[in-house]
Amino acid sequence: MFAKVASLGLFGLNAFQVDVEIDISRGNPMFEIVGMTDVVVRESRERIRSALRSCGINFPVASVMVNLAPADTKKSGSVHDMAIFMAVLKAMQLISVDTDGCAFIGEISLNGDMRRINGVLPMVLLARECGIKSVFVPCGNASEASVVDGVDVYPVESAEQLIAHFRNERRIQPCSHYMPPETAYNETIDFADVRGQQSAKKALEIAAAGGHNALLIGSPGSGKSMLAKRIPSILPPLTFEESLETTKIHSISGLLTEDEPIITKRPFRSPHHTISAAGLAGGGTIPHPGEVSLAHNGVLFLDELAEFDRRTLEILRQPLEDRKVTISRSAGTVSYPCTIMLIGAMNPCPCGYYGHPKRKCICSKQKVTSYLSKISGPLLDRFDLHIEASPVEYADLSSTAKEESSAEVRKRVIAARKIQEERFRGTDITCNALITPDKLQEMCPMDEPAQMLMKGVFDKLGLSARAYDRILKVARTIADIDNSEVIKKQHVAAAAQYRSLDRKYWSE
Repeated sequence: MFAKVASLGLFGLNAFQVDVEIDISRGNPMFEIVGMTDVVVRESRERIRSALRSCGINFPVASVMVNLAPADTKKSGSVHDMAIFMAVLKAMQLISVDTDGCAFIGEISLNGDMRRINGVLPMVLLARECGIKSVFVPCGNASEASVVDGVDVYPVESAEQLIAHFRNERRIQPCSHYMPPETAYNETIDFADVRGQQSAKKALEIAAAGGHNALLIGSPGSGKSMLAKRIPSILPPLTFEESLETTKIHSISGLLTEDEPIITKRPFRSPHHTISAAGLAGGGTIPHPGEVSLAHNGVLFLDELAEFDRRTLEILRQPLEDRKVTISRSAGTVSYPCTIMLIGAMNPCPCGYYGHPKRKCICSKQKVTSYLSKISGPLLDRFDLHIEASPVEYADLSSTAKEESSAEVRKRVIAARKIQEERFRGTDITCNALITPDKLQEMCPMDEPAQMLMKGVFDKLGLSARAYDRILKVARTIADIDNSEVIKKQHVAAAAQYRSLDRKYWSE
């Protein structure tokens, strides 16, 4: 007997349709699965045999051949277990109900329970695009799958429940469409917690308003990490499309929970400085996303930047420009998006007190130079703003005055982003940091005094073309905060000021 059941597969972030075809015929007893499968897929034979026994069904004593089509596409993982199980039941004529328009994804255990899998969201999104109306998933993935509107999601607890559903003995009720509660968007940390550092706060407001990369340099205890960790609290909220993009990456990484099946806050990733290149950019036999992709639409914070392996940091150079990471392996090539704000924090020297106004640095000149040289010129050039975190004064720490809250700063950031949204309407650009070179002059008009100042800054500082572009983009953001359509002299002066620390520390 022949039967066919629809399933879905995943390679990287790309989902694809899979047809599970089965033929049960007379011959030597065997159970084979073909179709460019990996070891995990082939091991499903034993899981399905055991699951059938747990339901009181004997596996057919016959030649059982399963083909996962298309045969030239690599199939991996346990995602096809439920579909193969259903195909066996149909071919044995234990289920006669038409399953056209249904797709089955999930892992089956030896006792017939359905186990959650990774990557359900991108697969269900593809199912909707392909016109599939019903998707059967393990209960642990039901909340995540129900984020997708327009598809009936059926949560399956066990093989017995699945059989009872298609025999009309005990129907499974589809999940309701998941909508995150309002409280899911609330931030728990606030800029009001940070005392002093007004200039650094202003610089980070500019970075948030335009989506710019920023580097914080200062002595230990000046509040660099504290400031960086509060950046998500002043960023504009995720749109639903951005939430789906970000959630897809977290889905395939297995980072979603039943309580929070969709990412509602901008990610904040802060890997330790011992992270490997594959951990940061992504990798593996079947390429998995790294920290730079998990921070998509959010913030990647690299604390103690100079302590990272230099070769690991250099990997970031291309992704920061292309806004995507492309990983090539023998099994195929995968691209993961990585539109991020890169925030770095570092001390100016090994002891941390080089340039400190009150404490003496104990490092030799050679040590300071060696420490700072871990950050290459091309990588430093990709930071739009260089921010010096000065030591906090006692008056600031002991003051009873209330600091400005994240909510107040966020209002200004959102107002600036709305100006950018109108400016870039009809394009793929979402913020000033992403302005492409062909639109730079059109989107960043300067008055004559601003042009004269920019020329002077370019000649005096010996800027690269990239540094010029980034200063212009930052000036565009400062003008947006001031609600000015034209970039003025003071906007260029402020933007250029945020590119001065490389001259202070790296040029000596």
